[in-house]
Amino acid sequence: MIRYPLWKLLFILAICVLGIAYAVPNLMSKEQAAAWQAKVPSWLPSKTVSLGLDLQGGSHLMLQVGIDVAIRDQAENAMQSAREELRTEKLGYTSLRATPNGFIITPRTGTDPEAMRRAVLKDDPTLDVTAAPDSVTVTFSEAKMIELTNHIIDQSIEIVRRRVDETGTREPVIARQGTDRIVVQLPGVKDPEGVKKLIGTTAKLGLHLVDLEATRVGRAGVGKVQLPSQEDASINYVVEKRPMITGDMLTTAQPSFGQSGNPVVTFNLNGIGARRFCDASTKNVNKPFAIVLDDVIVSAPTIQEPICGGTAQISGQFSVKETSDLALLLRAGALPAPLKIVEERTVGPTLGSDSIEAGKKACLIGLLFVIVFVTSVYGLFGIFASLALIINVTLIMGGLSMLQATLTLPGIAGIVLAIGLAVDGNVLVYERIKEELRAGRSPMAAIDVGYQRARTTIMDSNLTTLISALILFSFGTGPIKGFAVTTTIGVITSYFCALMLTHAMVMIWLRWAKPKAIEG
Repeated sequence: MIRYPLWKLLFILAICVLGIAYAVPNLMSKEQAAAWQAKVPSWLPSKTVSLGLDLQGGSHLMLQVGIDVAIRDQAENAMQSAREELRTEKLGYTSLRATPNGFIITPRTGTDPEAMRRAVLKDDPTLDVTAAPDSVTVTFSEAKMIELTNHIIDQSIEIVRRRVDETGTREPVIARQGTDRIVVQLPGVKDPEGVKKLIGTTAKLGLHLVDLEATRVGRAGVGKVQLPSQEDASINYVVEKRPMITGDMLTTAQPSFGQSGNPVVTFNLNGIGARRFCDASTKNVNKPFAIVLDDVIVSAPTIQEPICGGTAQISGQFSVKETSDLALLLRAGALPAPLKIVEERTVGPTLGSDSIEAGKKACLIGLLFVIVFVTSVYGLFGIFASLALIINVTLIMGGLSMLQATLTLPGIAGIVLAIGLAVDGNVLVYERIKEELRAGRSPMAAIDVGYQRARTTIMDSNLTTLISALILFSFGTGPIKGFAVTTTIGVITSYFCALMLTHAMVMIWLRWAKPKAIEG
């Protein structure tokens, strides 16, 4: 009596139906797929495979992070903190000047350089401080430089990702490359210039008090800085170097319209920012303050009354689109360092569609040749393997849709490889069955033993391929990951189809046909 567990049949059927259901939306056009997604409940399969840059076109950008600029800013902050500590300790100096990765203090006559060294280390123990009779040299340690570099790169990647996500770009690839570079791939981007502008803008916001007397004289003293005005190019305001409010204190920013109907950006401050703004505005009523964006004063309004609600506006000579972009930048946060585009490539949608057609042809031709081969060599069993092969490709597409993985040209190569892996498993099983038949076993026994003994070989073969794919996914970037994903899914579906789906087909055929012998 030929028996095959009912639960196995139901399990195999459920996997096949689920895979086909997730793969079907990929046969629709973009408009049909969008309409289908809008109609069906969220739990029903409705998503299609996301196409990579090389398949749907878009932009490839290589960005260089200005690490040296960010390090200088960090050194400037450390120098300001050291200045306050030296004042507290009443240690006089004649000069305090910045260097690329630190600063140098020249002690006043009679001031102990060693006492200065201890004061600076008290403020920040991670600094390297060397005291000489006529100077105290402060630098970042090598470990500190590595830590700062990694932090700046990671923060830049996160902020670029937020900005790109806000534009609605699907499946962007944003990854670190080398010491100071970031790769950004934007599939399907229709306005690369606009995205480049959003990515490259630093968006460093600060609210600074204005020194009216120094502005009239046109000279900035200690702790002050002179900045140009966006509203009036003939005016340069002198403002406090240290802002009373910084961009990281914003909780949200939205474009809106002011009382006069002009476009403005309305922003809310967190608790610390709201308290600081309230205190500063209370103490400086009837005095101007500057709204500084990337070292340019976009507006310098006068404080009419204390502002304690935690909400304020940025107004200036903005268009509606500029306020939308500015609000987006402020929500995403300021870049810790400037970004420079050192390489740019654009893939047109025509080239992408050509790649898709070439990939389709490669898959179909590979599938056709494999079907012809296994059918001619193994006859009816070859037909079973061919049906399983078609379902295998469907399961791969269903798996990609379910995971919302990005399909690239190397990913298509992974699918072609999976086709070969799938038929390889069936060949191992069928050859093993032939050996058992030649040894004199009955058809039923030969099939059982063939599947059991081929299982270990197929598992070992697929496991080594899977390990290789996982290593590629872990250490690769961009298209390499795409190849690894499709190969991984293909290995899993190939194992399922070779050892479960075709086995079920063969067992159902045996029960129905009850053959006395099988040609081997």
